Order: sequence, then structure tokens, then C-alpha cells
Amino acid sequence: QVQLVESGGGVAQAGGSLRLACISSRMLDSIAEMGWYRQTPGNQRELVSTMTTNGTTTYAESVKGRFTIFRHSTLNIIFLQMNNLKPEDTAIYTCGARRSGVHYWGQGTQVTVSS
Repeated sequence: QVQLVESGGGVAQAGGSLRLACISSRMLDSIAEMGWYRQTPGNQRELVSTMTTNGTTTYAESVKGRFTIFRHSTLNIIFLQMNNLKPEDTAIYTCGARRSGVHYWGQGTQVTVSS
């Protein structure tokens, strides 16, 4: 199993920045893919950004150039640096991990961007 705990959500003004962190109970090198997803009321969860074990990253078109996913150099933590935030980025952000074909999820953290 993989346990994930997010932190770093909160309220920011449009144009501001927030950094989310996700602590994994397993070593990141043992997890095929980790990523960030977000969901707003009435909508499905959508992919924001992912990172594979070899460092390959993907981003949703809506966040390209503004968000950056990266991992801590030694600890089992991945981050999502969110810059130039927009009101439409408001959502619950959830950390996800895929290991041995099984998906695991954190509980999520609220991000609210005011205009």
C-alpha cells in the first residue's frame, strides 16, 4: 500500500503562487507514477500533472507554463509549484500514485484563488 498526505493548500489571489506537497509512505523510486489531480463540485477529477520514476512529466494544457511538478532530492515528497494562479484553478487538489497497477489517493487539499 501507499499512503499519501497532502499539504500546502489555501487561499491565494489571482496571479499569486502556492506550493503543494505530497508525502508518500513508500519510496518514490518504488512508485511508477505520481501526480496531482483536481476536482470541482459537479465535475470529474482531472489530471493536472504527473511524474514517472524516470522523471518524465506531463501537464494539463490549462496549467502548462504555470505549474511545475518536482520531487524532493532525498525525501519521499513530490511538490506542485503553482504560479500565476487563476480563479479557475480553484479546486480540491489530490495527490495520486500508481504502484504495481494499483492507484492510491490522498485526501486532498483545497486551493481557492480569488479574483
